[in-house]
Amino acid sequence: MASSGKTLADIKWNTRQRLQYIELMAYYTGIVTRSDIARAFGISDAAATKDLKLYGDLAPDNLVYKHNVFGFIPGISFKELFNELSAEKVLKIIAENTPVTGSPIEKNLIFGVSVEALPLPLRLPSKPILAQIIRALKNHKKLEIVYRSLSERESDERRIIEPHSLANTGLRWHARAYSVDTFDFRDFVLSRITKARVSDEQAESSSMYDDDWVEIVTIHLAPHPGLSGKQRLGLLTDYKASDDLIQIEVKRSLVGYLLQRLSVDTTADHSLNPGAYQLVVANRDEIEPFAGWAFL
Repeated sequence: MASSGKTLADIKWNTRQRLQYIELMAYYTGIVTRSDIARAFGISDAAATKDLKLYGDLAPDNLVYKHNVFGFIPGISFKELFNELSAEKVLKIIAENTPVTGSPIEKNLIFGVSVEALPLPLRLPSKPILAQIIRALKNHKKLEIVYRSLSERESDERRIIEPHSLANTGLRWHARAYSVDTFDFRDFVLSRITKARVSDEQAESSSMYDDDWVEIVTIHLAPHPGLSGKQRLGLLTDYKASDDLIQIEVKRSLVGYLLQRLSVDTTADHSLNPGAYQLVVANRDEIEPFAGWAFL
């Protein structure tokens, strides 16, 4: 029990955010100081000191003060209390919280770690359109849209959909929705919706009726046969694979997007350049029915 009498349940959200920062900084950068906390959150040194004391009360064995660096380092028996400190979670946090203020130089980085991302073109709807989409989704309403499809169907015609979820493929966002016009669930790319209006009518469908959204399949990926033995081993190590296979569980409706994102060679004879397409689908017969458009 903390000497302050506080438990984890007593801690307010903004204080918890600072305690999470202390924990992540200490473990991943090897040191956290009072000035780090004060700069990152725009608080006084006294307030930062109070946060460090609270963290020490709640996790007395996690931090050890080092006079020569005027800060705290992780203790030998350090155990995460506020964060899941997996690489997956931490890299995302660092990437999303890089700049504090001013120019992107090291002193203005929250964690002191520079992160760069590809300058991909934005494929997003306007703010008013996105608001209508989210309102329909959250309130389970029908949504009237004008959609610019890439299919042979008449473009810019009015449609009625019932969105139940959003999905991010890494390159674009889309709404998973029931199409009242075609009587099926499909994906609508948000940036192709040019008009949207929430209807007063309640949606009749939901995600529970969308089999391809609910059902999960496992994709088995293998190194491209055109790679050398050394390259294959390096690729398997990169993906932390076992039994020479990379296994990924994914919603059936997202199979095609995943294959695209990972640049998988989906040709039947693996004829694409292995330098650009390093993976192939090992269980093609099982997966292809859910994403025929992604297979060549």
